[in-house]
Amino acid sequence: MRSRKPLGIQLFECARGSPISFRSCQALVLVLTFLSYASYHATRKTTSIVKSVLDPKTNLGMLHWPSHLYLQNLKGAENNNATLSGGWAPFNAEDGTVLLGEIDLAFLGVYAIGMFFAGHLGDRVDLRILLTIGMIGTGLFTAAFGAGYWFNVHSFYYFLGMQMVSGLFQSSGWPSVVAVVGNWFGKSKRGLIMGIWNAHTSVGNISGSLIAAAMLKYGWSWSFVVPGIMIALVGLTVFLFLPVGPDVIGIQEDLHLKDSEKSDMDAPLLERRSSDVKEKAVGFIEAWRIPGVAPFALCLFFCKLVAYTFLYWLPFYISHTAIGGQYLSDSEAGVLSTLFDVGGVVGGILAGHISDHLDARALTAASFTFSAIPALFFYRIYGNVSLAWNIALMFITGMLVNGPYALITTAVSADLGTHSSLNGNSRALATVTAIIDGTGSIGAAVGPLLTGYISARSWSAVFTMLMASALVAGLLLSRLVVAEVAAKMESRRTPAHAASDLPVSTMDEP
Repeated sequence: MRSRKPLGIQLFECARGSPISFRSCQALVLVLTFLSYASYHATRKTTSIVKSVLDPKTNLGMLHWPSHLYLQNLKGAENNNATLSGGWAPFNAEDGTVLLGEIDLAFLGVYAIGMFFAGHLGDRVDLRILLTIGMIGTGLFTAAFGAGYWFNVHSFYYFLGMQMVSGLFQSSGWPSVVAVVGNWFGKSKRGLIMGIWNAHTSVGNISGSLIAAAMLKYGWSWSFVVPGIMIALVGLTVFLFLPVGPDVIGIQEDLHLKDSEKSDMDAPLLERRSSDVKEKAVGFIEAWRIPGVAPFALCLFFCKLVAYTFLYWLPFYISHTAIGGQYLSDSEAGVLSTLFDVGGVVGGILAGHISDHLDARALTAASFTFSAIPALFFYRIYGNVSLAWNIALMFITGMLVNGPYALITTAVSADLGTHSSLNGNSRALATVTAIIDGTGSIGAAVGPLLTGYISARSWSAVFTMLMASALVAGLLLSRLVVAEVAAKMESRRTPAHAASDLPVSTMDEP
């Protein structure tokens, strides 16, 4: 389906009296897609901040023990709701922590399933319309979750339903933004450029944490409603101004390639085939068969399991752990948890730059995942010594956990979505991106769910699960790492060896 020129750009060109330039469109695409996905993550982060308010254990000042271990001491109280002030039924019951984990699972499960369909759809419809519908729908149902406070709703299935529908709308976001950026930017320094651009994930998490924490004093409903309104407004802006590709605004390829002497950055990721060849969208199974897609998708499963466990449970963990002998409030824990995302920004940029320099995506990703194992161990053991230790270890852990996650979901997805076997087909990027991130999102659903159950027994067990996941993630790339190292050694022995666009490990996997 051919996309139409956005109304906002048409009005801008009429007022200006001349067409918008290619460079201006590139800047516009980067800004709009950045804000778009940052707003998606801002709405996701809200749940982790409000979790401690919905769950009564925070108000009781207890550690991380499950509610059924201490609620039995409150049997003589007039009723649990009065005793567990600040909690919200049904989450202030004995199994409140488990219910919160099930809501996380519902959201991420639907998100993961919807991702596969959204990617398939994204290569066949107008990406601007798809992204707009996803953002406005996300805003509506995020706000509806918070409205449960105003309407005094205490049905678990209401909150479950709102999160599931929100997850379905959110699934359209990532394949859309990656495909749009892929239409506008070339292969030069792709890892670094997309690593910087991928900071939208951490920026969204940080802004979502700060907004949700600030709104708690007005009632936890506002922590959902305000981010919901914000993403809907950004969605309208996307509808009015986002150009999905150079052809949409009437820029001919030969013109913008001549501009800046056909630089790699200006050249689109996907070199167009001759106009007389009609492109056919790549099928789901065909995309899975692209060399490198399966191992990176499975690796991302475990990377996102670790990353999203922190995303949903870190504020809760901080508020239930004595740091330097003192417990932090819900708002303070939410603000402190943003340092994990600050580390994630640095990690994403660093991983992209290193992978560009080494021309080795798998080696870079595996190195980060293996390094995350001791970081997780030290954060669990020494993170409660003092606030300074907690901040330092949290930052390092965020950098090592989010580094490979950012690299795989951006540069690696773009690499594989423009694989040589596609012969320049431009209708595969959204599908490949959806497969990789969709598989990862299944892990993102599993992690928080398991944490809901395991944390009721021991947080040390949770960290053991996270370290094991990081180990498996690195091992899944071992075959590709060996291929990359062998290719590097071969290239040193034969300097005239022609380098391919992608590392050998992702291009020619047996």
